[in-house]
Amino acid sequence: MTVHALVVAAGKGVRAGGDLPKQYHDINGRPLLRHAIEALLAHPAIDGVTVVINPDDRALYDAAVAGLSLPAPVQGGATRQLSVRAGLEALVVAAPDIVMVHDAARAFVPATVIDALMAAMADAATIGAVPALPVTDSLRHGHTYFDGSVDRDGLQRVQTPQAFRFAAILAAHRAAACGATDELGIALAAGLRVAVSPGDERAFKVTEPADFAKAAAMTAPSLTSRAATGFDVHRFGPGDHVWLCGIKVPHSHGLVGHSDADVGLHAITDALLGTIGAGDIGDHFPPSDVRWKGAASDQFLAHAASLVRAAGGHIDHVDLTIICERPKVGPYRPAMRDRIAAILGVDVSRVSVKATTTEGLGFTGRSEGMAAQAIASVRLPA
Repeated sequence: MTVHALVVAAGKGVRAGGDLPKQYHDINGRPLLRHAIEALLAHPAIDGVTVVINPDDRALYDAAVAGLSLPAPVQGGATRQLSVRAGLEALVVAAPDIVMVHDAARAFVPATVIDALMAAMADAATIGAVPALPVTDSLRHGHTYFDGSVDRDGLQRVQTPQAFRFAAILAAHRAAACGATDELGIALAAGLRVAVSPGDERAFKVTEPADFAKAAAMTAPSLTSRAATGFDVHRFGPGDHVWLCGIKVPHSHGLVGHSDADVGLHAITDALLGTIGAGDIGDHFPPSDVRWKGAASDQFLAHAASLVRAAGGHIDHVDLTIICERPKVGPYRPAMRDRIAAILGVDVSRVSVKATTTEGLGFTGRSEGMAAQAIASVRLPA
């Protein structure tokens, strides 16, 4: 059997809110429509996918399906029924044995639902099959007040894709005048018998604004935690201030380095780079490169954060310890936390800055320089 899927994506989805039609809303980096199409294309039983769109949304559609091998979209009509009819007519030349009509808003249909539809359609006597879930909630009739009950025995919540013999559903659409909201309604109006096929809660329809959060949670990648450390040292030299965590701190000496010698930001930068195995700060900003002479270190940290985000990572927390006898860090700690949080684009609650001395021991104890050590924790796609 040849099987073709027809995705209906010509509506505006006004209940979902906003000016953008819901099928083009971004869900974890991909439009809702692309999620729907890719789920169908991934199933081995489906030979092709055609999409019915609003011609006003052609630019949005082209961006959503970029890189996918699809036939030209079909121009939809003023109602869902007219849009599906247009899509079916566009398939007349190809004349697949089976057509699966699917709503773009049900973008997360699992393969098991399609498997069940194909199993039902394997019986030559089956004209159509529709996935559905039994109603389990108690049903009562009423508007302002309840005034009756509804027997839920046999009641089903109907989903898509809905599978039919192509010739039969095309004929039913051509004869239809019932204004049905799905192919099941068209088929029943034409007197066709349609089998009930197992549905799945994951094939829910994105309708209200809250559904976008549900969809995002369903498709969020599995994340794993990683942590890495960073360490940096700079010696004191001439000057009247030091840069610490992006804050100018008055002091009797400056810190010597190719850049601004901000030990705090350098340590955090190395820690973040370590979480994604991206080397160290010297690999990205070599001290031999004149471009970084005297450079502000906030750009180093911002670069490391951008690499983490590009890898799909989320920065959970950074913890920094500054090691020196002086200057005193305490008075500047709130400003340092705020500055680090701003560079990383995270809430300040995710940033910790501490300071300690070495009790007069070592090069920091002799006030020859400063050191800093940091640890960063991130979540990355597994």
